[in-house]
Amino acid sequence: MKTIKTLIALVVIFFSTITFASSVNINAASAKEIAAALNGVGSAKAQAIIEYRTANGDFTNASQIIDVSGIGPATYEKNKADILVK
Repeated sequence: MKTIKTLIALVVIFFSTITFASSVNINAASAKEIAAALNGVGSAKAQAIIEYRTANGDFTNASQIIDVSGIGPATYEKNKADILVK
């Protein structure tokens, strides 16, 4: 019985994290919004995204985020479904 309750709790936690994940428009979002929406992107990397778009113009596709210092292919891969460019 305890195992079933534990399993149910883990399933609820898993699906609640999926439900709360949100997409972010990296061309318009603030550093705080980017850091909150993307896994593995804290305030310093989010600020680097802002600085990159300020210096180079808006991103034209999500994969360009790899051009930002500190953002590599692994970070892009785990977040690509949540990165919007509008």
